Amino acid sequence: MDTFSSNKRSAIMAAIRSKDTKPELIVRRYLWKRGYRYRKNVRGLPGTPDIVLRKYRVAIFVHGCFWHGHGDTKMPSTNSEFWRDKITRNKERDNRAKQRLKEMGWNVMTVWECQLRPANRAATLLEIESLLNRSYLSQYRRPEPEEDYAVAAEPTITYGKDI
Repeated sequence: MDTFSSNKRSAIMAAIRSKDTKPELIVRRYLWKRGYRYRKNVRGLPGTPDIVLRKYRVAIFVHGCFWHGHGDTKMPSTNSEFWRDKITRNKERDNRAKQRLKEMGWNVMTVWECQLRPANRAATLLEIESLLNRSYLSQYRRPEPEEDYAVAAEPTITYGKDI
């Protein structure tokens, strides 16, 4: 049984934000301080990624562990079937969006709320920056030549010896 009245529960649920969450702000501040410029909540892309860096072709989703079914999150005891179905649908929707973005040539990264806790935060933020660097460099990588070029130089002459 729920400990709150239906009106109180409704007010609590209405206060839950889907944009500008604390985990999103942590990632955005980190990127901004390092000179990365991005767009927030781009509706023109599948899944409306939380952070989009067009220059790098990177879309970042910052997910809450409960809402997107990460790890062993505790399922509510009341109305558990509803929550189980909802989280399953959320996960399926997330996977479809990621797949469509990859098909469009985007690099997709999911950052989980638990990865941004103080113990893991530095490593997670460095991994984001690493993805951005790899993505940017891969756009400008030159293809390797298929054949070795013949060297068109004169033979080496050793000086000081009689020819």
